[in-house]
Amino acid sequence: MLVGLPRFIATVETAKHRTFQFLDASIAPDNMLVCIASADAFHLGVLSSHIHVVWALAAGGRLGVGNDPRFNKSRCFEPFPFPAATPEQAARIRDLAEQLDAHRKRQQAAHESLTLTGMYNVLEKLKSGEALTAKEKAINEQGLVSVLKTLHDELDAAVLDAYGWSDLATRLADPALKEAAGETLLARLVALNAERAAEEARGEIRWLRPEYQHPAETPRQTAISIDATGRSKQDAASSDALPQIAILRAPWPAALPEQVAAVARVLAASPIPLSEADLATRFTGKGAWRKRLPQIVDTLEALGRVRRQGDVLTAAD
Repeated sequence: MLVGLPRFIATVETAKHRTFQFLDASIAPDNMLVCIASADAFHLGVLSSHIHVVWALAAGGRLGVGNDPRFNKSRCFEPFPFPAATPEQAARIRDLAEQLDAHRKRQQAAHESLTLTGMYNVLEKLKSGEALTAKEKAINEQGLVSVLKTLHDELDAAVLDAYGWSDLATRLADPALKEAAGETLLARLVALNAERAAEEARGEIRWLRPEYQHPAETPRQTAISIDATGRSKQDAASSDALPQIAILRAPWPAALPEQVAAVARVLAASPIPLSEADLATRFTGKGAWRKRLPQIVDTLEALGRVRRQGDVLTAAD
């Protein structure tokens, strides 16, 4: 099944939180994993979105003492209607999915005790606005769960856009409106599933992997391979060319997730590239916070949010 694939998508069959990730093709999955034979981050992105989670929770069963959701591949995956995304929309979803997969793996590699369940428990509390316990605050900092939340929010918006359902984005993000919006979303997915079934009855099939599933057919659109650091870049301006203007300095946040967000905001708002030394002048505070700045910049660069051009940094487009 995995011939020719460098990686594949997997999810735990029964789990409290429905998460998907890439596994290397050298890994032999056991019977507790549900595997999707695709190396395309577009598929990972759509499956990781709240849109697919709503479908999977409705279509799948429940199991165990905790009554945890069970992912039944024949019900949760095979009938699920993927969006007919444009090349630009698919590229955006791929980019975010790669960032999501890399972020979780990087933070878990840095902290042995950090688990996906722990990270997503905290993520749900952040979404609902609940207060975090001391243990959850530690998980939030180790896992940079605030960054995880941002990635999921942006991924959900990108997938909704690919379906043409951006009108649901605000309601799905509001805890008070989320349940009703989820019902509307599920109704739309069911209707789209019926449309796709009618298409297949007419002989029109939307292959997920046409080169493997139906090689005789010419794909209607070629998959785009996205490298987060390979986009076209403008020449960086020298930091010596900084205009002589007053620079507003913000207090350095106390918690790591807020520090990451603050650095990202400064770079995004800057009309010119900045060095790490320039970044440091944008904040006030005492202590050893400057030592953490290079680590934060490296994290943002790995996420594709920052581009490094020599000694200067710019926010990614």
